[in-house]
This record gives sequence, structure tokens and C-alpha cells, in this order.
Amino acid sequence: MIKRFQDRHQVSDMVVAADAGMLSSKNLKELDDAGLRFIVGSRQVKAPHDLATYFHWNGEWADDQTVIDTITPRGQKRLDPHRTKTRSEPVWDAESFPDAWRAVWQYRRKRAMRDEQTLNLQRNRAISIIEGDSQPKSARFVKTKGAEKVFDEKAYDRAMKLSGFKGYVTNIPKTIMPAREVIGSYHDLWHVEQSFRMSKTDLDARPMFHRTRDAIEAHLTVVFTALGVARFMQDASGVSLKKIITTLRPLREFTGVIGDQEITFAPDIPPAARELLDALPTGQSP
Repeated sequence: MIKRFQDRHQVSDMVVAADAGMLSSKNLKELDDAGLRFIVGSRQVKAPHDLATYFHWNGEWADDQTVIDTITPRGQKRLDPHRTKTRSEPVWDAESFPDAWRAVWQYRRKRAMRDEQTLNLQRNRAISIIEGDSQPKSARFVKTKGAEKVFDEKAYDRAMKLSGFKGYVTNIPKTIMPAREVIGSYHDLWHVEQSFRMSKTDLDARPMFHRTRDAIEAHLTVVFTALGVARFMQDASGVSLKKIITTLRPLREFTGVIGDQEITFAPDIPPAARELLDALPTGQSP
């Protein structure tokens, strides 16, 4: 699909950004073999291995916004265990590290607080299950020891130590994209997610009443066109889509017939709407 998109739109170089759900050896290899660059969210459980050198020399403490640019193994392969003898992190490139990808890790205090809150909720849920207050099928930090369920203290401590760290796997060398740009590019994903997040009541963008392929494709073409126009208007005006809609929706042009004449009446444009229309580079307020 990505290659078809490239061919259709004549895109010579592009970066595929995706969350951790894309993080499989097969997917990353196929993207790399196709000559595509990627930035994919990593899983926190990979941090101890990827960050072994950092933890060896710095301990478990990290300053807010700390960034570690290192490597992560491809698939089930392991990194050189002796790499921790030197303090400097390896600088990834495809020729020097054919069995690894580049990995960028960042620690943020705000994320750590959020992670710790989530972990404590999971801990309370696990204890509730162990004490018999609830009986769900499974829960994190609950393990079976003999015939009884016990709290997995080691797993909980390990997760707490990694709170605040977020990793990003990429095949883009440091010489092309600095670490913080890798992080920033990945976090642009929320714009995509925001565009495609629909509630069940938002039927205007859900072709549930169409039955044939042509009708569905025609409907989605209109939806994607509207999405493109909406994004353009947001970027050009600096105003949220919700505010654009509420400001411009009341404006209506009316065409009526008086006698033998057909007359078009322009809408009365209030100051807020006029300011918004003037902000669009290709539009002019009447």
C-alpha cells in the first residue's frame, strides 16, 4: 500500500511513523527492504537491554528531557554484552550495525508521574484480585505460586524503575535526523489520530448506509477531501476546526426569484467570521 502511494504521488523519500503495534521484526525488515524510512514506538520492556550502558554509568536517575541515542537489536538477537565497558553510546548506521536498529530513548518527568499513577492503579487491582475482592481472568502483577495467587513484586519494581522512559526505533541515521527530531516526528502522529477519531454518532463520515463499493468509495472520497480542506484551514488560520465550523456554519447565501429576476443575497458576515476568512490565503471575504 505504501509503495503504491509513493508511485501514485511521485514521492521519492518518505518516513513511515507508527505506534508500537507496528514493532515486529517482519514489518520493520519489509519497510527497510523497500527503501522506506521509519520511526516506530518501542516497548518499555526493551529499555533495560537498550539502556544497559546508560544505567551502568548513570544509575537509574535521569534528568527531565534526558535523551539517549543508542541501538536496539533486530528480532531476537542480543547486543554485545561488553558494550557497557565504554560510556559512549554506539552511533548507528546500517553498515556498522546490520543486526540492530537505531533506538532513541527519552525520559520525561511528566510521563513518569503518569506511568507511576497507572502502575499504582494496576497494583491496587492486582491486590484486590489476590485478596479475592474481584475475579477477572487476568491482571498485571498477579502470578500463581503453587495453588495461590501472589503479587509479583519484582515485576512491579522493574516497571516503576522504567517509568518515564519512552523509546523510538528508526532506520534513519543520526547524520540525517537528530534524536529530538525523531521524537518530534513520532509525536506528530496525534494529528493523524485526531483526524480519524470518530464517535458513533458522527455518521457523516461513516459509510454505514452504503452497500456497493462505488458508493462507499465515493463517500470516503468526499470525507477525505473534507479532511484535507479542514486541515488546510486549520493550518492557515491557526484556529481549531470546531471553532471554524461554529463560526462559518451560520453563513448562508440565498438565491431567490423576485418577479422575473433571480437575485442572490450574500450572507451578513459578523466580524469574527470576516477575520477568519481574511486569514485564509486563498479565500477572500465578500
